[in-house]
Amino acid sequence: MIQALVSIRVWGNDMPTSMKDIARVAGVTESTVSRALANSPRVNADTSMRIRRIAREMGYVPSAIARGLATRRTSTLGVVVMEPFEAFTADMVNAINRTASDHGYSVILSVCGPDPEREMNAIRLLLEQRVDAIVVPDPLVADSSLPQLQQIGVPVILLNRGAYTFSVGTDNLDGARQAVEHLLELAHRRIAYIGGTRSPDENTQRQEGYLRAMSAWGVPADPSLLVVGDGWPAGGKSCMEQLLALDERPTAVFCFNDLVASGALQAIHNAGLRVPQDISVVGFDDSSLAPCLVPPLTTFAQPKETMARMALRIALDLLDGYDASARIILSGKLIVRESTTRCSP
Repeated sequence: MIQALVSIRVWGNDMPTSMKDIARVAGVTESTVSRALANSPRVNADTSMRIRRIAREMGYVPSAIARGLATRRTSTLGVVVMEPFEAFTADMVNAINRTASDHGYSVILSVCGPDPEREMNAIRLLLEQRVDAIVVPDPLVADSSLPQLQQIGVPVILLNRGAYTFSVGTDNLDGARQAVEHLLELAHRRIAYIGGTRSPDENTQRQEGYLRAMSAWGVPADPSLLVVGDGWPAGGKSCMEQLLALDERPTAVFCFNDLVASGALQAIHNAGLRVPQDISVVGFDDSSLAPCLVPPLTTFAQPKETMARMALRIALDLLDGYDASARIILSGKLIVRESTTRCSP
């Protein structure tokens, strides 16, 4: 959607921020502000960046049409996703859309499916739509292709991909630690981990967090309790069935994400067991699915709104000429619901 003007109230004023307001704060003339916002070479580079920073901080956003003509920007943000209806992805897209709207940007969504090559094709298609920047919430691109993303002409921000220069992610190690320590505090010792191959980097970090927590508590990690699925509900169900077939089944399971946990819950129910009385289950993400499961899922919450805000901030800084090289790692928190309880003696 194109808006003629995004009206943002500043300092209690009832009028949108104007170039005159920016000029007063920056200590320059209104014409200098106009030239700076249009990226005119007639304005000193340092002055231009300072004016654009002040304008952004004051919430000034010119009309999309005028800005496009002056700066060749389109006020559009591209977002590439594997599966738009998966709960956490949908939550992330909504957070990105809200943040983009707050900055006068519209979002173009491109769906690629679980295929790295199609993901790169989706990015190329968005470039043809002349988007100003691209955010990929669940990146599949191989490490060897990461340098290409910095050379395509617009900022590309990846979420939860720490190996990439411009990335915003959650502290997966700490999240896994919190999840597993919660189970350890409930006297569980046979704790399983069901991983997910859909995001290898995240899976490696979450498994490492699981292992570190177990080690810190002096609990040996049983290799038979470490299983890896595809990161989707069917994979979670299959892995949980494998764990239930063990001679000594786990009393608790930490899952790669909430989708995996939903499959695990189904397998446990099908086996005639109860959650949490027989087996406690913890997820990761705190997607909108988590409180709707039966029972409501204990899970580690990724800070979705903050991730979206930081991703767009990096993109805007890059567009404004700042050196925004950044690998931002954010903290989350464990949300305790009804799927965990103390281990029975």
